[in-house]
Amino acid sequence: MKLEILGDTESVSKQSNVLVIKTKEGEARIWVYTPTIIRVSISKEPRPDTSFAVIQNPAKKLDYSETADEVVVSSSALKLKITKSPLRFNFYTADGNVLSKDDPRFGVNWQGTRVINYRKLFPDEKFIGLGEKTGNLNRRGSSYVNWNTDAALHEINTDPLYKTFPFFIGLHGGLTYGLFFDNTHKSYFDFGATTDDTMSWFGADGGDMNYYFFGAQNVAQIIEDYTWLTGRMEMPPLWSLGYQQCRWSYASAAEVLDIAENFRKDKIPADVIYCDIDYMDGYKIFTWNKETFPDPKGIIDKLKAMDFHLVTIVDPGIKIEPGYKQYDEGVAKNYFATYPDGEKFTASVWPGRCHFPDFFDEDVRKWWGAAFTALTEPGVEGFWNDMNEPAAWGQNIPWMVKFGDHYMPEIRNAYGMQMARATYEGARKILGNKRPFVLTRAAYAGTQRYSAIWTGDNSAYDAHMLLGQRMVNSLGITGMSFTGVDIGGFTGDPTPELMVRWNSLGVYTPMFRNHAMLGTKMREPWCWGKENEAIIKKDIEQRYRLLPYIYSSYYQSHQTGMPLSRTLAINYTQDEHVFDVKYQNQFLFGDSILVAPVESTRFTEDVYLPQGEWYRLSTGEKFEGGKVITADARLTDLPVFIKAGGIVPMQSVIQSTNEKGDGILEINVWYGKEASSFVYYEDDGSSYDYQKGAYYKREISFEPVKKLIVLLGVEGPFASKYEKIKLVLHGFSNAIKRLKVNGKTLVLTDNSVTVNNDSNTIKVDF
Repeated sequence: MKLEILGDTESVSKQSNVLVIKTKEGEARIWVYTPTIIRVSISKEPRPDTSFAVIQNPAKKLDYSETADEVVVSSSALKLKITKSPLRFNFYTADGNVLSKDDPRFGVNWQGTRVINYRKLFPDEKFIGLGEKTGNLNRRGSSYVNWNTDAALHEINTDPLYKTFPFFIGLHGGLTYGLFFDNTHKSYFDFGATTDDTMSWFGADGGDMNYYFFGAQNVAQIIEDYTWLTGRMEMPPLWSLGYQQCRWSYASAAEVLDIAENFRKDKIPADVIYCDIDYMDGYKIFTWNKETFPDPKGIIDKLKAMDFHLVTIVDPGIKIEPGYKQYDEGVAKNYFATYPDGEKFTASVWPGRCHFPDFFDEDVRKWWGAAFTALTEPGVEGFWNDMNEPAAWGQNIPWMVKFGDHYMPEIRNAYGMQMARATYEGARKILGNKRPFVLTRAAYAGTQRYSAIWTGDNSAYDAHMLLGQRMVNSLGITGMSFTGVDIGGFTGDPTPELMVRWNSLGVYTPMFRNHAMLGTKMREPWCWGKENEAIIKKDIEQRYRLLPYIYSSYYQSHQTGMPLSRTLAINYTQDEHVFDVKYQNQFLFGDSILVAPVESTRFTEDVYLPQGEWYRLSTGEKFEGGKVITADARLTDLPVFIKAGGIVPMQSVIQSTNEKGDGILEINVWYGKEASSFVYYEDDGSSYDYQKGAYYKREISFEPVKKLIVLLGVEGPFASKYEKIKLVLHGFSNAIKRLKVNGKTLVLTDNSVTVNNDSNTIKVDF
């Protein structure tokens, strides 16, 4: 096999806003997108410049200088120093600190169609990111493959899994940088696993060496820049943030209704029930089983009367069956994947022999989207895309299979994303001004624009619970804020202790869904005995109490890309403790809540609290940060802490998000030495009117030096559903007995006061 290493520069030219550098081996093109984002694309042959992930265009201006030995591309934040002989790319901060450099010997090279970039590895360099990957928070010393796979029965070290997010963040010497390798071929990342700690490398089996380099000097800003480039999530339907109950399968309409009625009878809050594959007629997509679900609209109307939403599974495989609408139309319009000679590709999945839609074709996406009327007309508003890696029995779709002009190896990693896109765009068009909920198993960078995700078929044991949380945290780095796991484990039977513990962690998981496999024990809250049901109920109630905080945090994701579930490496990047395997599962849930996952067999846990002061949520006990504490971790009390200065809006317990509650918004403030703020956000939770300004937003600030808590005047015309505001103080001096609210003295009762929800500024002196 021939090795070609990118060699000496033959020419340098600027063409509009792109710098073009040619060598004998290939051509490099460089664009500046923003002062902190520079793109480098190196190819051996001309290709269409397209991306499934990137939605922004480069800046119109590019500044560079050239000497006999070097070309320098400059912005206010970055310098890209390009050595000419051989051609190598080295990134620096504007003031000259090296961020990342090509290995001077090997740089970019090709072996056949495989293209690899070797980069210098710094002695203290850490790596985070890549989304849904097993292993440790710090990827240093590990290697990974991106090849979307139906990873059923995967273990805690299995790779690859279901999704491809080829974006990571490097950390060394107090510096940060990010790199997004936008290539949908099978790709590889090696963070010093096999190079004697001298090099890291990444590359793909085909396509271009096409990457975006991010130079912002904190992790949060890199995430903001990456999600500016690849898009951010829309506001989700509020109902999708409640508790979700799922199973393979609730086999009939009667069983679905029975489950819903049990939730309401036991007064356990819930919003969502799922139908897995058995609701369909012979597993055919966009059909209903006429025997077990004879009246889809009737059952959905009954669910809606109990304030439940139904989510139905939708797989890509279209059953080969003349007379079946989707099959007939797809064949007539040539909408399915083919072999090179035009024969339609056939593989078996749940319905039997199937064809697979070409979601890379806009006409196919529109056709697919229009078919959702079979689900929306009875009243379905949530759609669960599964088996879209794409999966087929045997797991080895031939590489010569074509989707339009693309062969399987070129686009496999983007198939699930494009299916989710077709589902979202179709459902949104049909539902009009109503937000759909879309959930996908397979994904590629940018999927956050269309869908929530979950981490696939996990298993019912503690290590999987902890791994799931690390994966949720890692996915947050890659722009996916709306993520979840199968609470309780999809395969196997959890112990009662594991079910209780995992459910308590689910409260602080962005998508809170209980799901289980066919043949496993039933997982509903009442299946674990009265004592355990009471704990599960209490924790689900806590989720609903936190919904004002959670929804506001999703607004932050929508605005900046900051995830709801955050590895501590985002906020405490230079703290070595957060990378320690003992504490790597800990995370921030929004701005102020720190959660420490604990195995179901442990009832005390060492918890690392970063610098600052922290309060135990359940007890109010205050702790100094920067140290490890031994925390009580009974099954009734997951270790959860609030950062000093934390502002957490809550509400009364409700049974569903459709219930108004007592009309009181509870603003909880924990005393701290430093000022803090929180943006509270509210809209109707169901429409897109917020995009036209129909929302209620106000900044809440805590200023300890001035002894003030201020709720600024409301921005937006939307009327809050809360008529009163209850201000609750935690950790403040016991000597404080009264507050002045807009100059009026009010007596504290149980460390709280209640006032009208005035849209003008509310100023509280303490």
